[in-house]
Amino acid sequence: MSAYEHILTEKNERVGLVRLNRPKALNALNNALITELMHALSEYDADPAIGAIVITGNERSFAAGADIKEMADASAVQMLTADHISPFDRIRSITKPVIAAVSGWCLGGGNEVAMSCDMIIASETARFGQPEINLGVIPGAGGTQRLTKAVGKALAMEMVLNNRTLTAEEAQQYGLVNRVVPVERYLEEALALAAEIAQRAPLAVRLGKEAVNHAFESFLSDGLADERRSFYFLFSSADQKEGMAAFMEKRKPEWKGE
Repeated sequence: MSAYEHILTEKNERVGLVRLNRPKALNALNNALITELMHALSEYDADPAIGAIVITGNERSFAAGADIKEMADASAVQMLTADHISPFDRIRSITKPVIAAVSGWCLGGGNEVAMSCDMIIASETARFGQPEINLGVIPGAGGTQRLTKAVGKALAMEMVLNNRTLTAEEAQQYGLVNRVVPVERYLEEALALAAEIAQRAPLAVRLGKEAVNHAFESFLSDGLADERRSFYFLFSSADQKEGMAAFMEKRKPEWKGE
């Protein structure tokens, strides 16, 4: 694994872990950190020994937003040509499941990173928000879109327009996170969920993720058609034959990702 300055990486059997590591800045997302994060995710995605990925920060902060110092004096043209936003889109292109393990502050760009993941496990201390309105701007890396899809128009409006933050319990209530656990267990819980998924049929997991994302991001009719194509396609895989044979033989399947 490559050496990084702003993140830490490690492997836990079939789970790849990425820790955002700018603790003095509450893991604020500068360009260097985002570049390293995307590189690490791409490495894990290409590694056949890894079946799922977890992104986390520390107990105090997942990520408290973008690094404002890098953009405060930029013009609109400079922001457009620098294109700091497109790297965020690459999280969506990762084919393996990505789980955010969130504790403490998860704001602005940090919340956009978490929402770009496939699932979120939150500690009881987690706080979610899009405070860009306080800076005279709005979310620019998918915050208005994914947040509205997750929590609904009314609440998203309040969060984007009036800096409402959600407690972990509220985030779970409104469907933004999967579950809330004590702070001492949030990373353990995320790693355990990732480990379970990583043991399942790799090709089916990949296409299942694609189908759910299609439903989330497109019209229902398009999503249903895509889901059906993927469902039928899986019947040409060795893993489908093995999985159904193992079910009938009442044994544990041995997945090959083929």
